[in-house]
Amino acid sequence: MTSLPPVKRFDWSNLGLRVASAVVLVPAALAAAWFGGWPYLVLIAIGVALLAIEWGGMSAPVSPTRVAAAVAAAVLIAIFVGYRGDFIWAWGAIFLAAAGAAVVARGVAERPADAAYGVLYIAPAALCLVWLQQTNQGNWWTIMLFAATWSADIGAFAVGSILKGPKLWPRFSPNKTWSGFFGGLVAATLAAIGVETLPDLLRAFWPMIQPFQLNVWATGLIGFTVGLATMAGDLWESALKRRFGVKDSGDLIPGHGGLLDRVDGLMFAVVVMAALRLANQLGWGH
Repeated sequence: MTSLPPVKRFDWSNLGLRVASAVVLVPAALAAAWFGGWPYLVLIAIGVALLAIEWGGMSAPVSPTRVAAAVAAAVLIAIFVGYRGDFIWAWGAIFLAAAGAAVVARGVAERPADAAYGVLYIAPAALCLVWLQQTNQGNWWTIMLFAATWSADIGAFAVGSILKGPKLWPRFSPNKTWSGFFGGLVAATLAAIGVETLPDLLRAFWPMIQPFQLNVWATGLIGFTVGLATMAGDLWESALKRRFGVKDSGDLIPGHGGLLDRVDGLMFAVVVMAALRLANQLGWGH
């Protein structure tokens, strides 16, 4: 495993830049999630392309562009098939496309397993984002996903910075603490409950809004589980960066690093949220 320089504490000097980036990106994500359709699909497709570029840069030092193109094409095929409503075919396409990306990587002297894993890492999250938004009240469920994920990140950082304490997984992510871990879980749980109450509050002004088909305990469990998945995704990406010997996945977002550095938790969380939404459709949590 390639050794990295010591991990630095959070750089407070670029906090303004981080906030400015969030002010631009958060409303765009929420608007796309609310209205859905082609704008939402295009936003996901752009994200997939950028993630593939970062994956190629991290995992394929000899031919990053070719591997990135193979990973992007593979994932985009799956999400466009899913967007048409053929989700069974889309899931099958993921595994076939991963094999195709591996063949391309082998042909340009890169590691086939890394290229295939890039597809298996990115595609399920992208496909679940498409499916979740297309379900009944999918815009609200997607907004709940974003709120719980972002709250888990913010809560973990805030509580961990204030309370500090024992490290969560110092080998791969030296700055994360157990206090931040539990703070993130609480924040994600409260965020999910907060979003669940919004339709009821808005019905006084917008009677056509339907309430969530969820009880408060199910909502809290969703927030807790999504928060747990968010932090698991964050830790997993930290381990991947250590494996590839990089500090950040890229430098796309000012003050934040690469796109993968910002959506690593979301990539795990959306798969969990999609599974919980499917369970809800089958009658759980009403």
